Amino acid sequence: MIVVVGIGADGMAGLAPPSRAELGRATVVYGSQRQLDLLDDTVTAVRRCWPSPMLPALHTFADDVDGDVHVVASGDPLLHGVGSTLIRIHGADRVAVLPHVSSVTLACSRVGWPVQDTEVISLVWQQPTTAVRRGGQAVVLSRDATTPAELARLLTETGRGDSEITLLEQLGGPRELRRSSTAAEWARRPPGDVDDLNVMAIRYLPDERVFATLPDEVFAHDGQITKQDMRAVTLAALSPRAGEHLWDVGAGAGSVAVEWCRSAPGCRATAFERDPDRRARIAANAMAFGVPVEVSFGAPESFEHVAPPAVIFVGGGVSGPGLMQACWDKLPPGGRLVANAVTAESEAVLAQWYGRCGGQLRRFQHYRGEPVGSFTGWRPAMPVTQWTVSKPDTT
Repeated sequence: MIVVVGIGADGMAGLAPPSRAELGRATVVYGSQRQLDLLDDTVTAVRRCWPSPMLPALHTFADDVDGDVHVVASGDPLLHGVGSTLIRIHGADRVAVLPHVSSVTLACSRVGWPVQDTEVISLVWQQPTTAVRRGGQAVVLSRDATTPAELARLLTETGRGDSEITLLEQLGGPRELRRSSTAAEWARRPPGDVDDLNVMAIRYLPDERVFATLPDEVFAHDGQITKQDMRAVTLAALSPRAGEHLWDVGAGAGSVAVEWCRSAPGCRATAFERDPDRRARIAANAMAFGVPVEVSFGAPESFEHVAPPAVIFVGGGVSGPGLMQACWDKLPPGGRLVANAVTAESEAVLAQWYGRCGGQLRRFQHYRGEPVGSFTGWRPAMPVTQWTVSKPDTT
């Protein structure tokens, strides 16, 4: 059995009796050097520091120990911690977790936020861009002492400079420290002497949250963008599910990829675009919304160099030689594909694929009211043909 014991910055003094008892009977204890240093003389076990890289060691470390092996981890090991990783690798029946109070709960208690209303973002393994938001509040788990200044700079560069940041260091320990400022202030004068063990409580300002599909004007684009009305229809057809990976092929401004990532926890996307200026805009749009969109070169030649998709959206290039076939070949069994077309040539391609593979073929036409002198008239948008299909599961 692998027993994972959560420990706070207050060390052994803050442990519950069951956690102290587990460490007291341990023969081998693994952890980071900082966590191992929190143990006192009542823990007589051999102490082994995690190697770097750590992940490969998690697969085999328990094989070298007779009986139970113990692990110490910060706070709640199941909150973006090693406990979750060990369960994924070894199974829930081989891992027992004794959690401590999490840094998220401690941070919320210091700033007076309800935990259930607060987003949790980990930058331990993710890039700081994933913590950019356009409103709301979050507890952000830092990678190290450099994270607060780097995130303050990113927030300022993306128009979030008024965001209020409370930096909390050594939470729950005798050296706990709290500092507050705006992102813009810390971007100009970064906080000094930041402890590696820190989290941030951030209120994102100005608050410009939009929970439906986003207006076109919030994206950087050159006109090649799936417009808001069609984007809503397209997202409904794509049916995002938590943790899925989307390929946005012929991405233009990357608006569908951005909306996909905003739609459900853990959703991520790869945007394929040939034009270098558009690739730069996609990256800027992804940064502005703090979403995990990887930008790749044109399709289908770049398909071999990225992670496989669960869902594919083809927004441009439908009539390109071999593109739809390449997308179909890369779509896993049970995966979903949605393709939009606005030209007669692209419509013909989708009609052929519909006849071959089935699915649903729809055509959308919508109008917008616009001034006609002192009156209002209806101006039609270009009609869009959409093919939606799920690849049969052959298993």
